[in-house]
Amino acid sequence: MKRLFVPTFVITLFAITVAQFCVKPPDYSKEPVIEFLALSKNVLQQGTQGDSVSIYFTYTDGDGDLGYPKTDPTASVFVRDDRDSFPKFEYQLPYVEPQGASNGISGEISILVPTSCWIFVTPEGIPLACDLVPDDFLYDTLFYYIKIRDRAGHVSNEIKADRLL
Repeated sequence: MKRLFVPTFVITLFAITVAQFCVKPPDYSKEPVIEFLALSKNVLQQGTQGDSVSIYFTYTDGDGDLGYPKTDPTASVFVRDDRDSFPKFEYQLPYVEPQGASNGISGEISILVPTSCWIFVTPEGIPLACDLVPDDFLYDTLFYYIKIRDRAGHVSNEIKADRLL
C-alpha cells in the first residue's frame, strides 16, 4: 500500500505544479477598449505654426483585429477636438498579425496630433481666420476625445485626453 501511495502523490504533485504554470489567454471584449494615459502638453499654438501634442493611451481587443494593411487606407483612430466637437484627425493603426490560438491583444498607442485652428470670433461677432487671430488668443488650452475601430467595425469606448504626463 505504501508503494502505491508515493507514486500517486508524486504524479499528483507534478500535475498540480505543471497546471500552475499554464498560461490562460486574456479574456478581452471583442470590442476594443481604450484607457487614457497622458498628454505631452495641453496648450497649443493655433494655426499652422508646427505645434503638436502627443497623446498616449492603452488598448485591449479580444479578437485581435486592430489596424489595416498599408494598402488599405481605412482610418482606425478618431480624434475630436473639445473646442468645437468636430472630428479633427484620423489615423491608421498598423496591421496587427493574429498571434497563436488566442487572438486577444493589448498594448500602448501614442499619436502625434498637430495644432489646428478653430474660428476665433471677435467681440463684435466677426469670425477671423487663423492667421488673423490676435496674439492674446494665439495659445489655447484644449483636450481631445479619442476612440478606435477594429477591422470588424467594433468601436471602442471614447476617452477624454486631458491630463499631462
